[in-house]
Amino acid sequence: MFTVKPRLNDLMRERGLTQMKLSKMTGVPQSSISRFDRNTQHIDWHLFKIAKALEISVEDLFEIEE
Repeated sequence: MFTVKPRLNDLMRERGLTQMKLSKMTGVPQSSISRFDRNTQHIDWHLFKIAKALEISVEDLFEIEE
């Protein structure tokens, strides 16, 4: 069984980004970024836009534990 937790909040903090700034960089609504961070919603095209803007892989957006 896997446990998957979003890492977006940590990644944004490391880069000095706010949800609003990331929203402007990606075109992903700030409300969607907030839901992502609370692990309530992960829309596929949002994942790719966010990962591309942060120059990381989609997998790096999550902490995965076995």
